[in-house]
Amino acid sequence: MMTTDIEHCLPYVQLWFLLQHSISAYRKLEQYFGGVEDAIQPKNLLKWHQLKLHENHIKRATQFYSDEVQSQFKRCLKLLTAESDFILIDHDERYPKQLLHYMNRPPILFVQGAWQNLHQPQIAIVGSRVPSPQGKQVAYDFAYYLGERGFYITSGMALGIDEAAHEAGIAHKRTIAVIGTGIDQIYPTQNRQLQQKILANAGCVVTEFLPETKPLQHNFPRRNRIVSALSLGVLVAEAGLKSGSLITAKAAAEQGKMIFVIPGHIYSESHKGCHQLIREGAVLVDHPEQIIEDLALPTQWHCQQTLSEQLDPCDYEQVPSHLLKLLNQLDWVGQDLDQLNQQLNLTTAELTGQLVELELLGFCMQQCGLYLRCRI
Repeated sequence: MMTTDIEHCLPYVQLWFLLQHSISAYRKLEQYFGGVEDAIQPKNLLKWHQLKLHENHIKRATQFYSDEVQSQFKRCLKLLTAESDFILIDHDERYPKQLLHYMNRPPILFVQGAWQNLHQPQIAIVGSRVPSPQGKQVAYDFAYYLGERGFYITSGMALGIDEAAHEAGIAHKRTIAVIGTGIDQIYPTQNRQLQQKILANAGCVVTEFLPETKPLQHNFPRRNRIVSALSLGVLVAEAGLKSGSLITAKAAAEQGKMIFVIPGHIYSESHKGCHQLIREGAVLVDHPEQIIEDLALPTQWHCQQTLSEQLDPCDYEQVPSHLLKLLNQLDWVGQDLDQLNQQLNLTTAELTGQLVELELLGFCMQQCGLYLRCRI
């Protein structure tokens, strides 16, 4: 059931629909016309050819008010209303801020389940779709330990390692699935029950793709960049040289994320990708605590503190509206006043006042001159 106001999101959905997921064209139109709402004005749709966009984009724009395209768009909206719980636009305060640093971030996300999870400290776990029994068990064990320590487990809901990681995250109600299809699709179909378990246990499923988008091969590298961008670090549990999880590791490296790898036997074909990553500089780990130790110390301290004090989950509905923007700006590593002020453009008095309010409410803390979240 759609919880987001669909009318508020309508211009963004329309542009995304016309461009069929082209981020570069979306940004070009947004910049040229000064905003998405202006880019889709009927008179401006006829000007798209001036930007030298792909001919398919121009054709869809000029034919948008035809019966055929209108019928397709209405069907898209109907499916979104039926299948999505939330639509997050990258201009909105609920959009995960860890994605905002990247030019290739999805301008729109479709979410089932608890969208608040996207703001939590996450570790991505990826690997082979056809792992060894040992590899699948190790992935589960690492994910279970990390979930127990307060981290959310993010993966791509594929068979094999992804599946094992999600199952472990479900045990602690801390898992996020990023998919490479429309929100109405389930791929692979064998994971229908897994998706239901994720949603039934306070998890969420997220995608940048419109309804009815099939599991096309080129969609999965796009999915993988979101998996890594959402996370503090990426763990490759088991991967051959041709494993798709190496694409996730590459995206993570480009994003400046830490890459962790579980090694295997030197003669194991299913671990050659892992060993190659280690040769290229990834961090070898044989215990999940090593991942926590190598991540930011404030994040580690926060997770330990949260578990020891049994803090309640962050309920965004209870956060005063004037504090929501600042709360979404806070991360798990910590920022000083100057960094926060650059992002929020508040006076020093306003910023410190809001930080004090969040501290009193138990949503943030100060450590060594840095401000960070303290609700998970």
